[in-house]
Amino acid sequence: MTNLTAETVGDLFTQAVTLAKSGRQTSPRGMPTREVLDVSMRITRPRARLLLAPPARVLNPAYAVAETVWILSGSDAPWIYDYNGRLARYADEGVLRGAYGPRMRSWGGVDQLERVVSLLKSDPDSRRAVIQLYDPSRDAIGHKDVPCTLAFRFHLREGRLHMSTTMRSQDVWTGMPYDLFSFTTIQELVAGWLDADLGDYHHHIDSLHIYDSNLDQADTETPAAGYSLPALAVPWRGFDDLLTSVRDGVTTGHPGWDAMAATLRSYRLWTAAERDQAREAASALGGSLGSALLVWYDELVRRRAGSSQPAAVGAR
Repeated sequence: MTNLTAETVGDLFTQAVTLAKSGRQTSPRGMPTREVLDVSMRITRPRARLLLAPPARVLNPAYAVAETVWILSGSDAPWIYDYNGRLARYADEGVLRGAYGPRMRSWGGVDQLERVVSLLKSDPDSRRAVIQLYDPSRDAIGHKDVPCTLAFRFHLREGRLHMSTTMRSQDVWTGMPYDLFSFTTIQELVAGWLDADLGDYHHHIDSLHIYDSNLDQADTETPAAGYSLPALAVPWRGFDDLLTSVRDGVTTGHPGWDAMAATLRSYRLWTAAERDQAREAASALGGSLGSALLVWYDELVRRRAGSSQPAAVGAR
């Protein structure tokens, strides 16, 4: 097993990319890939979850926010394609069959997120606080979208909530920065519902890989930083209504979630071709999310200028 430890997602991303590039050549589904098996990662500051690593790796922060809200709300609705149109290619009849949200919030009628909180409140030392995502009854029948994430586990120890995620597969370049953004948000929320401090985040990967098509970008020397976001802890009561408000860009009165809502509002202006207004909204938002939005908008302009085809707005 290879172990990586970092304070922030930026530090971890740098280490993980270097490791993946040194991996063995494989070609699953005919796609040339460098792969390292059995990797364990740890982040000691999980709130430092927003990766900024331009010019080599520029994230779409609106998609990071949207996917997080989409998962937490238990949704598989197609509105997520407004933030990442490439996801539609993995859909069956318009639906991503491997979507995490319905599995987490309504597996056979069980809200696994609520159950984890209830279990740890009643038995803080429990080892049974598990959210299962992979379902062989659904995931072995040939759908295009099969979950890369198998399960989340939570351990409350000495007043700190630690979270562990197990991945069967992790694309370090495209997917990992978004996964870490969403999953550490879940950790922070559960910690808040338990009135616990935030512990370490652990990320266990069976197959850490990078596609050969991303190697040139990954070879670019670029500093990677992980920026902290405003606190997101909120009461459980009313949480689903809050997520709906954030998705719709409505002010909630909670600074952290209002920043998330403002991110989505700005991006919708951009996709509506109201580019100046989108930039103004991002500048007014400020902070790490506002800065990341402005970098993303510059990246979309650069891609459009460098291609005879329009940039894939919302692509990872």
